[in-house]
Amino acid sequence: MSRTLREPNHQRPVPTLDMERDLATQGYDLIVGFDEVGRGSLAGPVMVGAAAIWARDLPTLAVPDGVADSKMLTEHRREAIFHPLRQWCASSAVGQASNTEIDEWGITYALGVAALRALDELERQLGIGEDSQLSAGDDVSARAIRVGGILDGPNDYITAALGTFDAPDVPAPAHITTQVKGDQHCATVAAAAVIAKVTRDRLMVDIAAGNPEYGPYDWAHNKGYGSRKHRDAIAEYGPTPLHRVSWHLT
Repeated sequence: MSRTLREPNHQRPVPTLDMERDLATQGYDLIVGFDEVGRGSLAGPVMVGAAAIWARDLPTLAVPDGVADSKMLTEHRREAIFHPLRQWCASSAVGQASNTEIDEWGITYALGVAALRALDELERQLGIGEDSQLSAGDDVSARAIRVGGILDGPNDYITAALGTFDAPDVPAPAHITTQVKGDQHCATVAAAAVIAKVTRDRLMVDIAAGNPEYGPYDWAHNKGYGSRKHRDAIAEYGPTPLHRVSWHLT
């Protein structure tokens, strides 16, 4: 079950913890923001970042300095706040689906599996897993943990992938609320966006540096997206094993 909140027509907001507090009042113990990166790329994986905070910490938790929609920040600024954002979270993770999986499954299902991979890793980092019980924190140690998720965008692809053959068996599934432009509204989603963006950008730069055959595609600069130089290289040299061959590449 999920619900969608649409953005009203007003000036672009600054991320807050309002939605996170709303979920806490509904009885959720762990609140997780999700955001994707790489959906429109021609090469490389798609990734979904997940950033979690405990509801019990909200009374003293502040929005981290400089957090915003990752697309509005410079690369230098994203790198500068990457580690502080991860420290601000109770836990964070980035899940991915490869270009091969995208070709096989389609982008929407690939995003759902990537998000569940991130949630699975995040929860296991926190020790959530045995009998869906939380070992740390007296307020929730005696009962199953409840996880509330905030997903950027209008479509809940996470719940749709839950329990499917290719998805991990997440210890505590999240009840997802979708939020259009969630990376501009919600601090956890904004944090997830930056963490995912930096992680994927670093991967694409490392891949480009590790194999000179990838040099013509200019991934160190375009990160796999369809720049003119990237498309020209595909037209001249053809796709690599990291390209999404089911997509229109040139």
